[in-house]
Amino acid sequence: MQGSLTGWDDTIVALATPQGLGAIAVIRLSGKEALDITNQMFPSKNLLKQASHTLHVGLLKYDNEVLDEVVISLYKNPKSYTGEDVIEISCHGSPFIQEKILKTITSLGARMAKAGEFTQRAFLNGKLDLAQAEAVADLIASNTEASRNTALKNIRGGFSSALHLLREELIKFSALIELELDFSQEDVEFADRTAFKNLIQQIAQSVHQLVASFDLGNVIKNGVQVAIIGKPNAGKSTLLNALLNEERAIVSSIAGTTRDTIEEIINIDGVLFRLIDTAGIREHTNDEIESIGVGRSYEKALLADVILYLFDATAEHNLEEIILWLKSYNKPFILVANKTDIVKVGETLFTEQVISIAAKDAVNIDTIKKSLLTKAIKGDINTESTIVTNTRHFDALKHLSTCLQDIENALNDNIPGDLLALDIRQALHYLGTITGQVTNEEQLDFIFSKFCIGK
Repeated sequence: MQGSLTGWDDTIVALATPQGLGAIAVIRLSGKEALDITNQMFPSKNLLKQASHTLHVGLLKYDNEVLDEVVISLYKNPKSYTGEDVIEISCHGSPFIQEKILKTITSLGARMAKAGEFTQRAFLNGKLDLAQAEAVADLIASNTEASRNTALKNIRGGFSSALHLLREELIKFSALIELELDFSQEDVEFADRTAFKNLIQQIAQSVHQLVASFDLGNVIKNGVQVAIIGKPNAGKSTLLNALLNEERAIVSSIAGTTRDTIEEIINIDGVLFRLIDTAGIREHTNDEIESIGVGRSYEKALLADVILYLFDATAEHNLEEIILWLKSYNKPFILVANKTDIVKVGETLFTEQVISIAAKDAVNIDTIKKSLLTKAIKGDINTESTIVTNTRHFDALKHLSTCLQDIENALNDNIPGDLLALDIRQALHYLGTITGQVTNEEQLDFIFSKFCIGK
């Protein structure tokens, strides 16, 4: 697919740093005219005669007007991010200066880059495959150590390497099957069916592991939604404040204080948890606004990845009924008993599956955090292993898994080689859609449109 699209021979420019006021800003150009355009604005040196990967300090001028004093970073093709000639201009961070330079560059023949166009050119020029290119966007968006490490591993080709090995083995046997079809009249068999079946089973196991890793990958990339549910005045807002270690939610002894959901994010050992404090659940209320809040509480429980059910240890409760109700949501849940510091001495409390806390004094809050982490990742985060974090990749791998099962069934049923070859081609197709060896211009435009401008 690389290099096959048309209309990619022009020069693009964009601001590579965030818009707005700052100490410096970086303006990036890529394309065959990048050096020539910049050279017209940089009288200090002839950039065309300078070595690649060098820095040059001087005034940026055009039409006898000094635009700024800048640092020029020069990267000549093919040893650049995009595989083309690339210039990065580090100027002062005034928005006026940035706009002035960009207008001058576009007047000299460059055009403003589209979102993700620099990375798209890197893909088209064979500097990255599609999975690596998408990992660039993940790295930019990373906000925890785990998401950063996973994205870096994929940029370096960790995920792609695993797929390339699978693809090479499939192509090898596919070629032998296709060769058999050329000699079909002679009834010869070049491909060892038994060895091929063993290979398919090995590949299927590898794909299964990749598919299974998506649950963890989704947690690493997107975090975990936790709905804090319970009856009015159980201490949900107090618990939220204790988890955040700040006074975020309004706390009072009046039942129904929380009318709407409050959302906050907390980082627990590299995993982001979106904590949602909901309105207290009670069956009968004459307050219309509170009723709406209760309805939203049920909605958040349905949408959450984990439900944290909090109840007042000093009030009447039916644990069996609560557990039965939570199980109906078919998702992980945590039972927490609050106000256990004021329960009468000697009173029998709860089973081992209930965490006892005193939210007001932040007692045993760390136990809740550990439980949340356990429910979310079901073990340790090992970012050195290959983890799937992209929904598009996950869908393609599921289709690939189905194709591999079809191939194994075909081998068991001694299906003719021409039909077997079709199943193998289909499997190769889904592998190719992940790395970009099979794609189209519309797909690429959609994928890279989610990138930021300048990348």
